[in-house]
Amino acid sequence: MAVIGLDIGTTGCKAIVFGDDWGVLGRASREYPIISPLPGIAEQDAQLVWDLAIETLSEAVRASAAAPRALALSVQGEAIIPVDGGGVPIRRAILGMDTRTGNETRRLAERFGEETLFARTGMPMHTMNPITKLLWLHEHEPAVWRDAAQFLLYEDYFLKRLGGSAHISHCLASRTQMYDLHTSGWADDMLAACDIDPRRLAQLAPVAGGPVGTLRRDVARRVGLSGEVVLVSGGHDQACASLGSGVTRAGLAMVSTGTAEVVEVALQSPTLCEALRKGYISIYRHVVPGLYLSMTLNHSGGLSLRWFRDTLCRDKMDAARGGAADAYDLILADAPAGPTDLMFLPHFCGAGTPMVDPTSKGAILGLSFATTQASLAKAVLEGLTFELRVNLDLLRDSGVAIEQLHAVGGGAKSALWLQLKADICGVPLKVPRVTEAACLGAGILAAVGAGVCPDVHSAVAAAVRFDRLVEPDAAAHKAYTERYALYRQLYPSLIALLRRC
Repeated sequence: MAVIGLDIGTTGCKAIVFGDDWGVLGRASREYPIISPLPGIAEQDAQLVWDLAIETLSEAVRASAAAPRALALSVQGEAIIPVDGGGVPIRRAILGMDTRTGNETRRLAERFGEETLFARTGMPMHTMNPITKLLWLHEHEPAVWRDAAQFLLYEDYFLKRLGGSAHISHCLASRTQMYDLHTSGWADDMLAACDIDPRRLAQLAPVAGGPVGTLRRDVARRVGLSGEVVLVSGGHDQACASLGSGVTRAGLAMVSTGTAEVVEVALQSPTLCEALRKGYISIYRHVVPGLYLSMTLNHSGGLSLRWFRDTLCRDKMDAARGGAADAYDLILADAPAGPTDLMFLPHFCGAGTPMVDPTSKGAILGLSFATTQASLAKAVLEGLTFELRVNLDLLRDSGVAIEQLHAVGGGAKSALWLQLKADICGVPLKVPRVTEAACLGAGILAAVGAGVCPDVHSAVAAAVRFDRLVEPDAAAHKAYTERYALYRQLYPSLIALLRRC
């Protein structure tokens, strides 16, 4: 039986129809903009996202020549969408990256205490948290606050319009800072203190892979489907990608290297220690029943390498336009063996976890007349991977086991970068065959919800295959550990100067 994984990302959506053997029968995608009229403001036209997602579903279904019987969603986190009784937006979505809620974040911390909030919700204090966006709407847009029937995130927003009822997965709900990890429900006392009626939030869905309704007939006709299509609880896109990359037990982790670089480590129980709170490491529910995830974030990620390519490697971009080779492969073809003699601080849009310092900036140290384009490019990869190790070391020092990384995203295509991750972090990497891990994770949840597979573990055993295993080289790990000690000094040594630049 065919199933659909629908991924609603921050800048685009993708739909994939998977067949009985988990082969891709049809796929489609669309892009949409982020609206940022002022610094700190990041909004989105949720109606446009809906329209383009329906187009994407229709195209994928048509290409598949199949009749999918179940659909689940993988979605961007933290966006808030005020809707009317029919689920239609009454204002633009406020995205997770929106930082206007600084005052609300501070007031929330003063009222409940940062340590208490983290201990209950697993979410460190941050402007991205949806509860702060609701407090901002309450204060600054009273008409929207009054008129909204519900305040939804993208998962419950889509399920409301697809099936008529707003349900949210425990996974996504646990990223709102309104969900109690210990009671597995909305934190009603906190909501009451903030004048948030839980009836204006979505209903919590059943356990991962639980059906929450069926596709409305009018939507089914618009998409080109007939017969009953089961709608299934999905989750946060990074959690779905973790599932789609095979992270189904504690000790396994996913590193997703795209525009940003994210690490998701599976936990048997919430690790809510002070070091992780201070490092802004969020702890939330996995889409795999009974497991939790810790999440790290480097905003620059692969965007730093793209900046290097677009700004300093025009020659390689011109050479690659013929289609014979990839520009990144050409740039790194002459990369020197072993560690470079350069240091690269990848804070192009501030520092991510565990520093979370928006005032930090990027830096390159150690330049000489012997520096080449290829050595600079490799230094960019080294700096990004050193930053990855900073996060992994914090997790390991806090008692979080990390046995293996499953690499997805554009960064997983580079053999050099994969080996650097293994060598610098001292952890073996496995590379899944299906790179659209978020869609695959949603598809797995759809199959479980429709009864095609008894549970996520058996579905992953059937759906997830790996292309290769990358083991760390002991000598390289030793050499890079010596360089890593120097890297750890960069941020504290440079931050005072960077803030003056």
